[in-house]
Amino acid sequence: MNASANFFEKVYDVARKIPFGRVTSYGAIATYLGAARSARMVGWAMNNSHHQKEEVPAHRVVNKQGLLTGKHHFEGTNLMQQLLENEGVVIVNNQIQNLETVFWNPTKELK
Repeated sequence: MNASANFFEKVYDVARKIPFGRVTSYGAIATYLGAARSARMVGWAMNNSHHQKEEVPAHRVVNKQGLLTGKHHFEGTNLMQQLLENEGVVIVNNQIQNLETVFWNPTKELK
C-alpha cells in the first residue's frame, strides 16, 4: 500500500467516527492525523470515499468556514445538503449555521 492510500485509510477511519448531526473540517482531520498542512489531501480522500466497501460519511466533512465545498462531488445537486439536513444540520446558502455548535474536533474528541 502506498503512503497516500495509507493516509486515505486513516482519513476514512476518522470520518467514520464523526457523530450523526455533527461536522468537521478537512483541516481538523489533517491536524488530528499529524499532517496539519494536508487539508487538500483530506479533500482528495473524501472525493474518493465512495469507492470504499465500508461507508464513509463524507457529507460530514466541510471546509473550515462550514461551506459545503465538496457538494459537487455528490450525486444530485443537493445530496450533501440533504444528508446533513436529515441529521438536523441547518444550512443556508451552502453554509452551515451555528458551526461552533455542530463542529466536531477529532483532536479533542478522540483520545
